[in-house]
Amino acid sequence: MLRLDQIEAGYGQRSCLHSVTLDVREGEIVALLGANGAGKTTTLMTISGLVSMHGGTVSFEGQPLHGCSPVEIVQRGISHVPEARRILPRLTVIENLELGAYLRRDRTAITQDVQRMYELFPILSKRQRQLAGTLSGGEQQMLAIARGLMARPKLLLLDEPSLGLAPKLVVTIFKTIKAIQQQGVTVLLVEQNAHLALQIAHRGYVLEAGRIVLTDTASALANNPRVKAAYLGG
Repeated sequence: MLRLDQIEAGYGQRSCLHSVTLDVREGEIVALLGANGAGKTTTLMTISGLVSMHGGTVSFEGQPLHGCSPVEIVQRGISHVPEARRILPRLTVIENLELGAYLRRDRTAITQDVQRMYELFPILSKRQRQLAGTLSGGEQQMLAIARGLMARPKLLLLDEPSLGLAPKLVVTIFKTIKAIQQQGVTVLLVEQNAHLALQIAHRGYVLEAGRIVLTDTASALANNPRVKAAYLGG
């Protein structure tokens, strides 16, 4: 579904990613692991057209994304749930959700999808008229994911969904990510909680200093001594 081939990308003239090659197959959850500053967020922003590519190619469903605007990339079927959620605090929950569908014109289906988000995240139904900025951190993360799904993506890019959340909420978020994949949405997951990410992922990649240094099935990575030492605490 998604293919990055020999990507060089970064900010201004400086490359943060070096010869990054990875692929995501339809129906998978693929985890992208690495320490802070490894290039994980830059990789997602490159896919979304938010970071300049200095070399290489990105293709989605066999068609190049190079030269596409971020809006066109959403239209093609890729939604990006950014790090730190980036919900709009002065809008209500339902306004944030409707904003996620800003490229769509099927009003009846949008209303149905809002109800589907309330089924996926029941707490949002109770908070639908509440300003998003007044939600708890966990509720804001649920809203950010739901807003991303409102575009009806084929591929969901998730950047650090567990960041700053209590452990109980982290488990809930990861169960929901698995449910989203089982409903037919492919997921590329950037996550520092490698233990939980590898529990739900099919495959994974490890980034270090902007380069892919390991790739394998999730179970093999979870048992890899190098991964255990660096990311799994043992």
